[in-house]
Amino acid sequence: MRSLFFSFSLVLLSNLVLADGPADNLATTVRPVPPVGIELKPADRDELLAGLEKLNAKIQQIRDAKQPLGQALLPDVEIFSRAIRDAVAHRELFAERDINKARQVLAEGLARADALASGKAPWTTQKGLVVRGFRSRIDDTVQPYGMVVPESYAFSGATRHRLDLWMHGRGERSSEAVFIHERMNQVGRISPSDTLVLHPYGRYCNAFKFAGEIDVLEALRHARTQYRVDNDRVSVRGFSMGGAGCWQLAVHYPDLFFAANPGAGFSETPEFLRTFQNETLDPTWYEEKLWQMYDCTGYAANLFNLPTVAYSGELDKQKQAADIMEQAMQQEGLRLTHLIGPQTKHTLHPDSLQLIERKLASLARVGRDRLPETIDFVTYTLRYNKSFWLTVTELDSHWEKSTVRGGLQGQGNTVRLSVAGVNGLRIELPAGESPFDPRHPVNLELTVTGAGGAGEGFSQTQTIVGPQPESDRSWVCEVYRDGSTWKLGGRPTTGLQKRHALQGPIDDAFMDRFILVEPTSPAAHPAIDAWTRAEFQRLVTEWRRQFRGDAIVRRDVDLTDEEIANCHLILFGDPSSNSVLGLIADKLPIGWNDKTVTVGKQQFDAEHHAPVMIYPNPKNPNRYVVLNSGFTYRTFAYLNNARQVPKLPDWAVIDVRTPADSLWPGKVVDANFFDESWQLR
Repeated sequence: MRSLFFSFSLVLLSNLVLADGPADNLATTVRPVPPVGIELKPADRDELLAGLEKLNAKIQQIRDAKQPLGQALLPDVEIFSRAIRDAVAHRELFAERDINKARQVLAEGLARADALASGKAPWTTQKGLVVRGFRSRIDDTVQPYGMVVPESYAFSGATRHRLDLWMHGRGERSSEAVFIHERMNQVGRISPSDTLVLHPYGRYCNAFKFAGEIDVLEALRHARTQYRVDNDRVSVRGFSMGGAGCWQLAVHYPDLFFAANPGAGFSETPEFLRTFQNETLDPTWYEEKLWQMYDCTGYAANLFNLPTVAYSGELDKQKQAADIMEQAMQQEGLRLTHLIGPQTKHTLHPDSLQLIERKLASLARVGRDRLPETIDFVTYTLRYNKSFWLTVTELDSHWEKSTVRGGLQGQGNTVRLSVAGVNGLRIELPAGESPFDPRHPVNLELTVTGAGGAGEGFSQTQTIVGPQPESDRSWVCEVYRDGSTWKLGGRPTTGLQKRHALQGPIDDAFMDRFILVEPTSPAAHPAIDAWTRAEFQRLVTEWRRQFRGDAIVRRDVDLTDEEIANCHLILFGDPSSNSVLGLIADKLPIGWNDKTVTVGKQQFDAEHHAPVMIYPNPKNPNRYVVLNSGFTYRTFAYLNNARQVPKLPDWAVIDVRTPADSLWPGKVVDANFFDESWQLR
């Protein structure tokens, strides 16, 4: 056992030297991520392509048969096809041994296709290691995840089982084929008794951020349809890059899990890059604001409601992640359980792992507290706006710290909350969960602190008589702030308002279903035409390389009403070249015609300047339009996961005379956020 851990440690350390050396701080010389794989021998290439053709024919046969079982489980087969397709087409087999792995992956796909074509699916009742797949809402691609099904698991009966999410470490060579093979053959770092373990792919190597984050949640949702998961006994765990993913999911979704167990990794951007990467940082003001999307230190108070057991090796530089979280939690009055592997570098110490498992087993027996009387909630964005019975519906200003603290007092039929930076909230207690006397209304006592420019000492309390609990013992109450007064109900609709999943920044559009809309006419100016088409192609290419997806592309003339209703639209071109953009250009807060780009009182010549922005679609304000941008971090950020954060806010103006590079799409001459009503600040 100890030799196994030692070997694993050496592998991790060798990968770290490759991935995080001083050369990775040079934005002018960026190595490719993923690296270029080996060139296949003609015989190996022909063999894999012949097998892939055979597999695709069987998949099409299942598709054409339109049998319910086949349609429901087709992603479990398609994951093997897509893995081999991309491995061969994009040179993502990196060593001779990977060719044999690809053969095994292909063989499993063929076996599943044969079984499913005959109406059978033996892998759905398989114990031990099994790879599953789901179709992503974001881009319709099939995404894999691994399951470890314990021998004690019964596929029938009423028993629900604990499930541990385990996030993997950084692997620049972890293509789908490599990941699937690993999940077919390796149990992994943890295997608690009587526990389902879900290994999300998380879209490769992006630290489970953006589409990777959504894929973790979708994989969990899919697993719940396939296995009898106890929703009150789901934990989130991970090591190295997976430890970073664990911190992120823990602070952003504290009500989903009974426990969090992050190991190593990173928990914020600036101090980690200074400490671990020795990087000299020179961020723009809006980059610093946008660090708050994934910097977990600012969300540390959310762990008040989530038992957390952190782990670090005593000699591991990535111990910094837990150390800085420990400091952030101390500022919130919380004491972090932080286990240290003695004289250990970047690996799990076996004795520490045993102690972790004992602690988690004890917490699993208690399970998740579905309705805590007291909550402590922090957010900087409405993307992350929920904790148990509380949903924050409006903020005073995005990317500033906003808090809600307090709880339910059943005996007094009172909800007492202290809020800062929050202008709207909703409390929802489901049927049977209300602790209140159903014969009387519930008082909502709200104390606003440090708001309205009145300084840290400001405090104002208002009591609202809320609705009476319903006879099914449910209770729902929504309030909003009108000036200095709180009012019952949702805010009357008076125009656009930033709200959950419609709050920006640009990168937010790529966390839900989106379509790239390609122009069919030339832009008004050659430089803009060349730049917008290059940015379009970059997104198509990099979405596959970095987010392991096939972007859905439509020509502007082919876009349908259904797609406008259900998808964010990523529009490339200018109002002359893209007809969809042309139809809405006069309804956007940034003006753009063939002469000028107008931002408030500023004007930029349209011959060499183009806006990038995110905004509610004037044709469907429940979805975004994005102009001329994909995800905003570029190739320099691929070298270190802590850099993979938004680089641009809600809008920017780009001077295309400065060529795009590994950091920026051109020269950013101005950039900012829209206000809470989606207007220019």
